[in-house]
Amino acid sequence: MGCNSCSTGKDGQPKGCKNNGTCGTDGCNKLTVFDWLSNMSLPNGEKPFDVIEVRFKNSRKEFFRNTENLTLSIGDVVATQAQSGHDIGMVTLTGELVRVQMKKKKENPDAEDVPKVYRKATQKDIDIWQKARDREEEIKKRSREIAIILKLQMKISDVEFQGDASKATFYYTAEERVDFRQLIKDMAKAFGIRIEMRQIGYRQEAQRLGGIGSCGRELCCSTWLTDFRSVSTSAARYQQLSLNPQKLAGQCGKLKCCLNYELDLYLEALKDFPPQDTKLFTEKGMAFCQKSDIFKSKLWFSYKEEPANWHMLSKDQVIEIMTKNRKKEKVASLEEYAVDNLVEDKVVFENVVGQDSLTRFDRPKHRGNRNKNNKNKKNRNNRNNRKRQQKNA
Repeated sequence: MGCNSCSTGKDGQPKGCKNNGTCGTDGCNKLTVFDWLSNMSLPNGEKPFDVIEVRFKNSRKEFFRNTENLTLSIGDVVATQAQSGHDIGMVTLTGELVRVQMKKKKENPDAEDVPKVYRKATQKDIDIWQKARDREEEIKKRSREIAIILKLQMKISDVEFQGDASKATFYYTAEERVDFRQLIKDMAKAFGIRIEMRQIGYRQEAQRLGGIGSCGRELCCSTWLTDFRSVSTSAARYQQLSLNPQKLAGQCGKLKCCLNYELDLYLEALKDFPPQDTKLFTEKGMAFCQKSDIFKSKLWFSYKEEPANWHMLSKDQVIEIMTKNRKKEKVASLEEYAVDNLVEDKVVFENVVGQDSLTRFDRPKHRGNRNKNNKNKKNRNNRNNRKRQQKNA
């Protein structure tokens, strides 16, 4: 997720485009779509799709109809229709893939109420837009201070200016309903602009702001994930993960979306696996399932009287014992089956060509030198004692 303008500067220092994901190359944008149809020509008689996808600050994307038949390509800055005035955004997708994106987001490609593209942004439009963008951090900080003074239980997470700098949208999160009428009056008086408040969820907040997950990669919701499916703790149980909220929660404070990625694979594998509450009856006693590994098809059982002593059995062995138990037959013990599963440790390192051992630095020092030093010290003390005795005599 980087572009030429975000590369390194002098002396290897990070350069940074300082455009917060709105650089002209569209290489470090969020939710970027690769146009794999760009090099393909349309069939004879077919007209290009006249709707384009425009991206604004962070992950906000909208569709606009190109009624003026402008020659637009990915990365062009355009002035688009807004409720009042105009907005400035960047073209992220053109052509037939826009139709696919609209159907994916359940929007009608043939609708007549699709807003329009006015023109390509002039230098004057870009300057006004850039000055407005530079004010966003300062206004966000000041708006948070006003909210604290009014004792409102809300968090203003992001501020987005309209392209003509006449309006600002404040995105906030709150646990309960907030009466922000006085807040709007105070902010309109302090900033001299029209104010729009928009409440978003905690996942939408993480999507807009972005960040780095515990995996070391950028957040899925801010790079490619477009829908938020519900995640439950049962997804962690099926995958035998520790129910630790600090490890299972993402930056939004909710359960990580990636818990659903491999869930279908686990559910498919668990269909042929014995249940977790399986009990095996042997002549030595009843055994409970302590752990299972679906990839190795192994299960670990322990007797009720010896919970710390685990015996590893294969899936087929467990099914065989369960079949005998249904016939009211008991096996002798789990040890008879566990012996067949013992695997000798393979030698990882072999000195076949005369190399030194990998643990040569871990060897303890020889005690020979220490004994020799102690013997010399003892002889030295004996000589000193004889000399003292001779002087006293």
